[in-house]
Amino acid sequence: MAKKDYVYLNNIDSPADLKAINKEHLTEVCNELRQFIIDEVSKNPGHLGSSLGVVELTVALHYVFNTPYDRIVWDVGHQAYAHKILTGRRDLFHTNRKFKGLCGFPTPTESEYDSFGVGHSSTSISAGLGMAVASLLKDDNRQVVAVIGDGAMTGGLAFEGLNNASMSKNNLLIILNDNQMAIDPIRGGFTQYLVDITTSRTYNKIRYKAYNFLKKWNFITEDSKGDIIQFNNSIKATLTKQHNIFEGLNIRYFGPIDGHDVDALVRILDEIKNFEGPKVIHCITKKGKGYEPAEKSVTEWHAPGKFDVETGERNTSSNQAATAPLFQDVFGETLLELAKTNPKIVAITPAMPSGCSMTIMQKELPERVFDVGIAEAHAVTFSAGMAKDGMTPFCNIYSSFMQRAYDNVIHDVALQKLNVVFCLDRAGIVGADGATHHGIFDIPYMRCIPNLTVAAPRNEIELRNLMYTAQQPNMGPFVIRYPRGKGHIIDWKQQLHTLPIGKGEKLKDGNDLAVITIGTMAHSANLAIMAAENELHITAAHYDMRFVKPIDEELLHEIANKFSHIITIEDGVIDGGFGSRILEFMADHQYTPSVLRLGIKDAFIEHGTPEELFHLIGLDAEGIFNEIANFLPVVPSAQSSLT
Repeated sequence: MAKKDYVYLNNIDSPADLKAINKEHLTEVCNELRQFIIDEVSKNPGHLGSSLGVVELTVALHYVFNTPYDRIVWDVGHQAYAHKILTGRRDLFHTNRKFKGLCGFPTPTESEYDSFGVGHSSTSISAGLGMAVASLLKDDNRQVVAVIGDGAMTGGLAFEGLNNASMSKNNLLIILNDNQMAIDPIRGGFTQYLVDITTSRTYNKIRYKAYNFLKKWNFITEDSKGDIIQFNNSIKATLTKQHNIFEGLNIRYFGPIDGHDVDALVRILDEIKNFEGPKVIHCITKKGKGYEPAEKSVTEWHAPGKFDVETGERNTSSNQAATAPLFQDVFGETLLELAKTNPKIVAITPAMPSGCSMTIMQKELPERVFDVGIAEAHAVTFSAGMAKDGMTPFCNIYSSFMQRAYDNVIHDVALQKLNVVFCLDRAGIVGADGATHHGIFDIPYMRCIPNLTVAAPRNEIELRNLMYTAQQPNMGPFVIRYPRGKGHIIDWKQQLHTLPIGKGEKLKDGNDLAVITIGTMAHSANLAIMAAENELHITAAHYDMRFVKPIDEELLHEIANKFSHIITIEDGVIDGGFGSRILEFMADHQYTPSVLRLGIKDAFIEHGTPEELFHLIGLDAEGIFNEIANFLPVVPSAQSSLT
């Protein structure tokens, strides 16, 4: 559908424009909005399935509520594409997730309609509750809506928020977007509970008859519909033999309702928006709604990349065999390889089995793979419990999301010296997901914890060997951080061997400068060193430390005794990071070289391609070359060939 064909959407530049449209035409608005998202995401990749599933809900919310004065908190944030399009960003949506373009998640600095920043999950109820209580204290009559879905209800913080909402005076409206999915199908008893109260045929049949009977005899009025829904809930509890968890917490519950019936959504939201006290509307939606390929294969179409709208054919690379693999696939294949020979190995992930390629092991050894839902803290302590009783858990959590389980790492794993292997996927710069997803803090927050071994492989072979090393007996807590995307080694599946703990490696000798790297920064550093030697006429030694903790002090003594100029390079924050650890060693042993730390300064990094972002922060080969040229005391002026 070309832009000129969007009869309604082309004229919606704000929710006020949406409100000016007659209710009878809201279905057409939804159809156009859904097609717009499909067309745009097919050319500019992003999160497709989740946003398609909330089109009607988004239209209804902005139609009924007075946004941005009324607050809508989206959770998870990648549901918010329709919201962005309806709130003045339609003509900029082609820049979504691009460098200097729109962020892929709600961001208050981008728009006043984005009431709260959210890149991960399970925060909306707590944040919304805070806003709702603030509204009451200020007596400003502001409505607050927390939209929680796409698996976010499995997170512990969501239940903490519910518990507090039941005890606090507030008028928070919680909308549970129930699509039974995160990226992968969500697991757990709460999910099954939602299925049960949604799909009871007896309940739905009796509810329909009761509603028509009461309406026929005029027992239903505009003011009593909320009470009828409450009566329906009593029927549901009786027939499903389950109590309603929300009403058990003194939170009024309405539903389940069809989340794709925009007329019903508008009516119900309008009816209950001024009800006092906390309340929940349970919406049943379908992830990928309105686009058949996305409905049939929800995991693959969560974020499908570029695709042909007409055929549904995804644009996947045709020469995969000739390229280096994704680091996540190296992890997944190596994990299965290790698990086949070590029966103690189990795998744990918080709702990311496909994202971290744990599905490779899940297909062959499903009884030893555990997807615990979007619950990172639980994933860590669950792993600790398994390790306490003799298993060797590989707990894979994205670096940024591991921040949510920090206390559990300290108290439940490190303090007890339990052999849990933490695999931190997406360490460093991740790209288009931006500031909420960059894994740039893990080196500082992990290296200060006693009993931990913290390592970072420079390539795929090193990743395999670190995993092999970590599962050896009596290793204790072991952290392996590795990046998103591909490395550079095609022939990566080589014989496994144990690496000596706390030992780095000299990759190249030199006389004028020592470059010390951690992890995959070794590749860009190597390119910069070659350019510097050719154009600055110097020789530089290159050391890969491999371990942040314990650090290879023998290697550092060698470096400190030989070099007066040292550069450290890391793809994380430099405050308290790898370079800081090198400086600490130098100070502790009274060495006084000039040390230049390269890494991420004290700032959050925006979204863009990894190449754009590494260039922005000066950590690509060109940027490292320039730092070398400026750091050394006397070198001829030169222009790097890397430009």
